[in-house]
Amino acid sequence: MRWENLTTGADEGTRLPGYRDAATVRTFDAPEALRTRFYEVRAKSVLNRVPERSRMPFRWTINPYRGCSHACTYCMGPDTPVLMADGRHRRIADLRAGDRIYGTERRGVYRRFVRTEVLAKWNTTKPAYRIELADGTTLTASGDHRFLTDRGWKHVTAAGVGEKTRPYLTSNNRLIGSGAFADPPRESAGYRTGYLCGIIRGDGTIGHRPYHRRNGRPWTHHLFRLALIDEEALLRVQRYLIEDVGRLPLRVFASAGQPAQMIRTQSGPSVARIEDRIAWPEFPDDDWRKGFLAGIFDAEGHRGGSVLRISNSDPEILRWTMECCRRFGFDAVLEGARPSGVRTVRLRGGLSEHLRFIHLVDPAIRRKCSIDGQAVKTTADLGVVSVTALGTQRLCDITTSTGDFIANGVVSHNCFARPTHTFLGFDAGQDFEREIVVKVNTPEVLRAELARPSWRGEHVALGTNTDPYQWVEGRYRLMRGVWEALRDAANPCSVLTKSPLLLRDLDLLLEVAAVTDVSAALSVPTIDERAWRATEPHTPNPRARLEAVAELNRAGIPTSVLVAPLMPGINDDPRQVEEILTLAAAAGATNIGGVALHLRGEVRGVFMDWLRSERPDLVALYEELYERGAYAPERERVRLARLIAQGREARPDAFQGKDVFRTRGPDGSLDPAAQARFGPRRGPGSGGAAADGGARPGDGRAREAPRCPPVQTSLF
Repeated sequence: MRWENLTTGADEGTRLPGYRDAATVRTFDAPEALRTRFYEVRAKSVLNRVPERSRMPFRWTINPYRGCSHACTYCMGPDTPVLMADGRHRRIADLRAGDRIYGTERRGVYRRFVRTEVLAKWNTTKPAYRIELADGTTLTASGDHRFLTDRGWKHVTAAGVGEKTRPYLTSNNRLIGSGAFADPPRESAGYRTGYLCGIIRGDGTIGHRPYHRRNGRPWTHHLFRLALIDEEALLRVQRYLIEDVGRLPLRVFASAGQPAQMIRTQSGPSVARIEDRIAWPEFPDDDWRKGFLAGIFDAEGHRGGSVLRISNSDPEILRWTMECCRRFGFDAVLEGARPSGVRTVRLRGGLSEHLRFIHLVDPAIRRKCSIDGQAVKTTADLGVVSVTALGTQRLCDITTSTGDFIANGVVSHNCFARPTHTFLGFDAGQDFEREIVVKVNTPEVLRAELARPSWRGEHVALGTNTDPYQWVEGRYRLMRGVWEALRDAANPCSVLTKSPLLLRDLDLLLEVAAVTDVSAALSVPTIDERAWRATEPHTPNPRARLEAVAELNRAGIPTSVLVAPLMPGINDDPRQVEEILTLAAAAGATNIGGVALHLRGEVRGVFMDWLRSERPDLVALYEELYERGAYAPERERVRLARLIAQGREARPDAFQGKDVFRTRGPDGSLDPAAQARFGPRRGPGSGGAAADGGARPGDGRAREAPRCPPVQTSLF
């Protein structure tokens, strides 16, 4: 890219959290940078310390850029209902960070419902599509959005050509979920009266009992009492009765079982008014029926696993329960009486019908509405009928801790990386793609930090989080200043990248190599073009990376190849690894190593989703391998490392150095060789000067570059 021919947009100032001065905002007229703004900030510090728990052998890194212009956006229509953790649903546009909702998690054979948290929410404007399913469910989403189908995760629309076409929805697909959500009831007068009738007749005590006092005078005891262990239902009854009898305070109810509370009144007129409210109606409307079902479910209902039932011994209550269920199309059956006389109304149809009941009538007691741990199954027909373009619309999306959510009854994917951008005051939507933070003073700040008396000259690794040679580096050229600072401080360093752009700075790498240890490593996980485009679509061709390895080594910069990540069943075929070894040896790679796939944090969910979509045959294997954490078990790491070791052993004239990629023992501690390579090079208090006997910038003495330089083993 010829950046010198580009125009710079008007500067404007804005302040980002964590930065003292306002940022300068620039735009560039280039295909890769259209609609992208670059926030040029002045960082207070650029040396980042790696957490002690990390397996990486180095402790300090530098990352000049934040944000990514290649991120995907998965968005849905703002009216899309999302399943909340209390069993209700809410428009996605009304969600906020911190809300608790349902997502899913793979456990053994089944995907199961689990509670998750909304980490971020944002809006965007994109071309939208309406997806219609056979059961009448409709969804509005962007073409990039992904839904879980019977054949894995699939985008709404196609993209790419031929074998490179991404998986997308067709009429042969069936989505996974519970089916469309029912609309909640209106809290009308009819609903409130029906609810009071159901819960008081089901679990309350009400009546008038005549007595005679000792003096013979008659006396009537009036009583209304409702005692429950769930406060939600009592508060609802309290609110619905306030116009009739005033506010009835909650009281402790003495019970031998679980702690309970109650509301009560012994006022004759109040009890009479409550009796009037719960009288059986002559012509009930649908709102009354919904309220009655909610009330009787709160009083006598139970839901667990595949069963939703309401039990009672009163024939009139059972009759009304059956009539109301059938009115709304529920497949309800009245089971035979028990010895106690209690009979049960049971709803058939599984989770789909249970959620329809919960949403349609809205019980107050939410613990009875929990679907935690339940398998994602349905009897609804969720086959894709059509996908229709709607034009450009305002859409919304969220990020959750599970990487998915339930959108109108189907499992929907979300973006996983965007929330980190909110730390800078940006939203996690288009800002993540179009608002790139550039630490323009990285070289100057690094120079000052390396000169501090407290700096111990520890190894500094570049490329540990984001690639320092991503395409925008072609414009800002920050890495040249970074190399100059490391050269002048004679500070040992290394870089890991996927880009041949590293060759631009070969002259400075040679100057660094003259005064301290420096090495490079290029990541080459595969040579297969199809696998490369599927897993790293926006990176330079792996063969171009190997050509860069050859050129760097010819120039005298010790450069290794990192076959990473090594993924069992994907790129660990000995023939594929052998081809990389052969090409790396031909390129003069000073060493070669392999790193097993790490699945840290949210990356785990994203990778597993990709695996289910592209390689479902490997899902069980990876669930077993990564059952205990982010790293593959030791036996698997040893097996993968052996693939590389055998290649080295078969080529005694290549890869002359030790296995510098093995830097930690089983207990996580640095092995002695790694400690020697990555440990402090100078004593405390020596500042930017080299240790006694070492080379200093400008002193004319150059040390011989080590034959086996340290190699950084992390991936971005």
